[in-house]
Amino acid sequence: MFEELIEKLRSGTYITLETTPGHLPTINNILSKLDEFALYKKVDAFTTTDNPLAKLKYNAILAAIKLQQRFNKPVIATMSMRDRNKIALQSDLLGANDFDIRAILALTGDPAKISDQPNTKGCFEGDSTLLLDIIRFFNAGIDYAGKEFKIKPKRIYPFAVSNAYAKNPNTLLKKFKKKIEHGAVGVITQPVFDIENLKNLLTLFEEARNNFENERAKSELIVGFFPITRLKTAQFLASHVPGINVPRSWIDELYKAHKDGEEKEYEVGFALSKELFTNIMALHPKVHIMTANRFDLAHAILS
Repeated sequence: MFEELIEKLRSGTYITLETTPGHLPTINNILSKLDEFALYKKVDAFTTTDNPLAKLKYNAILAAIKLQQRFNKPVIATMSMRDRNKIALQSDLLGANDFDIRAILALTGDPAKISDQPNTKGCFEGDSTLLLDIIRFFNAGIDYAGKEFKIKPKRIYPFAVSNAYAKNPNTLLKKFKKKIEHGAVGVITQPVFDIENLKNLLTLFEEARNNFENERAKSELIVGFFPITRLKTAQFLASHVPGINVPRSWIDELYKAHKDGEEKEYEVGFALSKELFTNIMALHPKVHIMTANRFDLAHAILS
């Protein structure tokens, strides 16, 4: 299952869809929506988020297990460094491995100070590259302390993330090199909203990848895609989310449409997003779709 996914990533069309477990003791609502729109037929894999913005949510690994068993599709489970020390990280990897959850998205994580839980403290023993290193040791049959496992874990495929935009391109180049050096098979960008932005990212990633050989040289860039259908979403991303560049033309068009009502606003935003998705797939068909659980929108984009 996972070997086929990595082969698609390296040689063909590759589409993943993000799911965000809720502040609930179940993910049946997500399973039902994915079933309703038959999205498991339209994507190569799902991802599960891990308490984004440090807000309490259903566990990402357990969600991945349920998704994978329900749809027989590989799931990339996110693990945040914010919430785990080296013991917990490795313990979760071992348990996930037993349930055949073998693709992990390594994140440093949003700061604990913004959590919705009072007086929360972060547990940052390192950034996401520490988890990438732990996975590398697991794939060699040993834990982070160098102790050999009596039963070698099944191979784990690590993924990483990156900004989609920076005023200084060298910032992105260094980040790409770092993630590739630590073994990421794929690096997922934050949402891209401009094809020229994507072309620059591809050039930088290729430059970074050329510094490596063997497996590391096979690492792939995965384009983050977030369809925007409302003016306030576009403005929020442009103003408050570092590492994302929303073109002024998008904001201007959505502003004009906003004055004509929500239906027109959605129509214009969807048209812009659909055209962007089509252009991305034509240039670099390796995409990670994020819709904040708006699976109807994911269905419309993929139809």
